[in-house]
Amino acid sequence: MADDLAYGTVPSFYREVYDIVCPNPADGKVDQDVFIKILVKSSLPKQTLSTIWEAADNKQGYLTRSGLYKALALTALAQQGKPVSEKMLENYGKEELPKPHLGDLSDLRTLSAQVRREKNPNVLSYTYKDLVALDSVTIDLVPEKKGLLLKHVEYEVKSEFFKSSVMRRYSDFDALYDMLISRYPYRMVPRLPPKKMLGANREFIEGRRRALLRFLTLVVRHPVFHSSDVIRYFLTFQGTDMQHRIKEQFRGTPDEYVTSPLALSAKELVPMDTQMQYSNAREHVKRLFASIYQLKHIVDQMALRSAASASDMLLMAKELNMMGSESQVASTWAMGVNESWPKIKTGLKAISVEFAALADKHSVQGKREDNNVAERIALILDLLQAYKDLGDRLEKGLVKDHQNALAKMGSIKKKKMTATVKGSDHVGEVEQLESRIIEQESQIMTMENRNYFSLHCIQMETQLVHANIDILAEVVQALSKTELQGHKELTQVWEDTTAKVDTHMTMGLLSSSSS
Repeated sequence: MADDLAYGTVPSFYREVYDIVCPNPADGKVDQDVFIKILVKSSLPKQTLSTIWEAADNKQGYLTRSGLYKALALTALAQQGKPVSEKMLENYGKEELPKPHLGDLSDLRTLSAQVRREKNPNVLSYTYKDLVALDSVTIDLVPEKKGLLLKHVEYEVKSEFFKSSVMRRYSDFDALYDMLISRYPYRMVPRLPPKKMLGANREFIEGRRRALLRFLTLVVRHPVFHSSDVIRYFLTFQGTDMQHRIKEQFRGTPDEYVTSPLALSAKELVPMDTQMQYSNAREHVKRLFASIYQLKHIVDQMALRSAASASDMLLMAKELNMMGSESQVASTWAMGVNESWPKIKTGLKAISVEFAALADKHSVQGKREDNNVAERIALILDLLQAYKDLGDRLEKGLVKDHQNALAKMGSIKKKKMTATVKGSDHVGEVEQLESRIIEQESQIMTMENRNYFSLHCIQMETQLVHANIDILAEVVQALSKTELQGHKELTQVWEDTTAKVDTHMTMGLLSSSSS
């Protein structure tokens, strides 16, 4: 590699760090601020960090790949108590260079994205790989429990990021959803599956578990939600009655607009053509959703056909075995010179086992199509639906509030003009109306700022959709691999079946012809 060092062998760890801090290979530049924050994670003294920076700096305000590699190697030397010297590195010859201790790389990934975001707030700075690395969650059903009156389903929720395991009920997820909508009104919040308690069968419960997993996966991999104290509380609180505790814990907490450092400068972050771009993005997402929804329907039908084929093969195995196990012996009176039946009957019993194997392969294939392909499609559909819901919320909420405020302002100004015309007898009324106008103008200004902030958030959420669009590539890859594997396995069983059929059925026919 052209940018590798002239000495030593570069460890894969170096390349991993480079990919994190320089996500744009075409650029090839490691930002100075990002690099400095990496050095701080090494816990070395400031003087040592300055020495490392001077050795790696190319005086351009950024580092090249080789500069970063050199800095990582020097950091490792310093952590080992050795001199920070390039000559020390030359002694490595062709040996692998030392690896510094920089903590969890997922933290480094978050830090890198944070710095890039601060430098350019209009760019999300997260790839799909970055989003996946934020957290991985699992949701498993626990043995059924009984409440005082009704049975309820409980889930064990595990988070890789928090290294936590907590017990949650559907009502807890419902409370989390309400908190996210309230706290982050301008962000995509996925829908929850329906509750439906009475008469819920096993299939419904499993479907709801999957939907809750998709919901939580999208939530924990959202850059804003990931760092939220609401999510931390939901994934780590070990007490009971979560649905009420989480509301008490965050009661009175303002929404994102009030707490965001970008809120007051949001107008500067909104490009002039944002409304047009957003309109185009909504139309694009609408078309994507329609097509992917059809893909989901097709894959669901494929899984159903595989399950139906499994059922058909099992029934065929049953009937073949039944014919092969028939106890009644066919007499010469019945067969005459055609004595194939005894041989064929023996063959049918032997062949029935192969059809049972075919049933098993079709069943496994149906589950693969459902789990590997359909679930991935459902995940991206949930994301796109959340984007559509966000647009609907903004149209029905913020825009409507703004229009109402402007109408109210117009009404107040009209009353003021009427009172002014009436003269001195209405001085008090005029002063009161002027006070209300000032108050209303302040509210409208806040609404305008909120509007700009919401448009900025919309741009980030649109970029988040595109960061997750790699799921669609995963869908196509999973479909291809799943069908290839399934057809290979079925082909193998059919070949084994054909060999048995040729052996047993041919024997029966030969027996008949020889007689």
